[in-house]
Amino acid sequence: TVQELARQLADSDDPLEMTIAGSQIIFRFGPVELISKLIDGKFPDYERVIPQHHPKLLNLDRTVLLAALQRAAILSNEKFRGVRLVLSEGSLKLISSNAEQEEAQEELEIDYTGDTLDIGFNVTYLLDVLTNVSNETVEWRFNDGNSSALVTLPGNTHFKYVVMPMRI
Repeated sequence: TVQELARQLADSDDPLEMTIAGSQIIFRFGPVELISKLIDGKFPDYERVIPQHHPKLLNLDRTVLLAALQRAAILSNEKFRGVRLVLSEGSLKLISSNAEQEEAQEELEIDYTGDTLDIGFNVTYLLDVLTNVSNETVEWRFNDGNSSALVTLPGNTHFKYVVMPMRI
């Protein structure tokens, strides 16, 4: 895996060789050879998909939210992995269900006073971001039930995680 390769690079004195040959780039490190094709063309404007001016802002404790989503994920549909977030004044409900008509519901008390929002996400994507950041607090920004959400870290303007909603 990439992590194993990175560990080998950090723990070894072997040089990393990089060669550009036509439309390919080749990385060689000891017995490992990684070949990647260079893409010719204009890279899309990724900033267009980053939500701007989402009025609904939540500051959430990462570990509390992570634990609640992990519990909700247990009863989510194995194929779609959907979880509904129902945001209302002072409350964030996490709801999941599966084909066997089993349902999980968890409610978190939050500091929120805006409009009600009901939105669904693939719980795997939400767990991924919460598992891979170390901040105690995450910021979530929402617009409506059909718009993507933006997860950021307080004080870090470089970290942006966009997650698209799904119908549940």
